[in-house]
Amino acid sequence: MAIHEIIMTVAFFLIIGGLIYVDLEVLNRRSHVISTREALLYSLMWISVALLFNVGVYFYVGKEKAIEFLTAYLVEESLSVDNLFVFVVILSKFDIHPKYQPRVLKWGILGAIVFRGIFIVAGIELIKMFEWMTYVFGLILIYTGGKLFFEKDKTIDPSESKILKFIRSKFPVTFRAHQGKFFIKKMGKTFITTMLLALILIETSDIIFAFDSIPAVIAITRDPFIAYTSNIFAVLGLRSLYFLVSNLVMLFRFLKYGVAIILVFVGVKMLISRIVEIHNLISLAVIVSILAISVILSILIPAEKSSA
Repeated sequence: MAIHEIIMTVAFFLIIGGLIYVDLEVLNRRSHVISTREALLYSLMWISVALLFNVGVYFYVGKEKAIEFLTAYLVEESLSVDNLFVFVVILSKFDIHPKYQPRVLKWGILGAIVFRGIFIVAGIELIKMFEWMTYVFGLILIYTGGKLFFEKDKTIDPSESKILKFIRSKFPVTFRAHQGKFFIKKMGKTFITTMLLALILIETSDIIFAFDSIPAVIAITRDPFIAYTSNIFAVLGLRSLYFLVSNLVMLFRFLKYGVAIILVFVGVKMLISRIVEIHNLISLAVIVSILAISVILSILIPAEKSSA
């Protein structure tokens, strides 16, 4: 590893470690309801830090890597926004009070940081060992994009989750007030609360989402450092972005179609990579254009209000 890559790696972990500590242990140490304004400020903070880091990549690693980082970051961020709608449903299904939702999301995102790293390394190594995996990942992205485009609104029914059924069959669960705790003791017996059930479902959902997002990022870059850092910056902004999405859930109703088209585009790019190489600057322009069009259409064509 070159000296500039070592510098950027150390800088990344110092920045991430410091911001996670400030965000979770200083600004949000006490449970409280996060307002739309507060969520917007936190989201802008994470986006700004990611863009500043991208500037560092530009000067220390090079222009091409900076383009790869920004493209991968935009793809992951757009996928994350779509996946947040599922988180909204999960937390509402378990009736988790907004005051305690940040605690669930905190642990969910910290878990995602670990799993994303494992999946990225595994995915890149698979392609190195088996070049034909490129086509597998490409087909997965096209299939996922098509499915997302034509499917109706995502629904989550916790009662149908096999992992939650298993946990409830093996451990005592309480649906009573939990005061933001994952475990509570009653009559000398430890019970799992709905807080932990929601966390488990969010974590498993994120692992499932990773099967879409990781191939998408690998289609843009095979550099583990760029793939991981862009992914983690997007994931870390999820917590604050969640509260924006939950409060403005219908504002960008065409975003999912934009995300679906992006997945298909990236999948096709992966499939034809040996025949035609689409430059990442073109990919970046296409992705930004698709996102911009989906947001503009959402604003220009508001959802029809259901008649009483």
